[in-house]
Amino acid sequence: MSFLSRLLGTEPDPREQLRPLWHRAVSLARTPDYYSECQVADNVAGRFDMITAVSACVMVRLEASEMRSESALFAELFVEDMEGQMREFGVNDVVVGKRMGKVMSSLGGRLGAYRPALNNRDHNALRQAIERNVTFEEGGSPDCVAGKMLELMEQLSKECDEQLLAAKAIA
Repeated sequence: MSFLSRLLGTEPDPREQLRPLWHRAVSLARTPDYYSECQVADNVAGRFDMITAVSACVMVRLEASEMRSESALFAELFVEDMEGQMREFGVNDVVVGKRMGKVMSSLGGRLGAYRPALNNRDHNALRQAIERNVTFEEGGSPDCVAGKMLELMEQLSKECDEQLLAAKAIA
């Protein structure tokens, strides 16, 4: 899609096919078990950490299929949503750009840290990456989060591409 087409609205936004999956990913990241059972910090930082973790699972699954370009579109939805959240928090326009650079860098770094462990279903390597990238309450369990992320990867891997995009079968 060309810039002019997007600007004038002459072609549909290709991200729209991924919006149900994005909303489902956010919903999964808000699953109470992460915060009660695993003791992820139930604050802005902890919730952001879980959104990036669940997004990484979805993006790794998309990359494993013929939907590599959809993975990039999914990342764009992540960025769009995070920018909107910042604006809702009252972050002004001057600062949003700088913070969005950090947010994008954070997603990329975490995706790079989680990808090998998720692709290899390596619980220990994933736990170590989670220890570095997730904000926990005292007594939090990176093992718990790693287990839940690997369960999610198993579930995602069982879905055909069409079911994945519809996001109806993901628990």
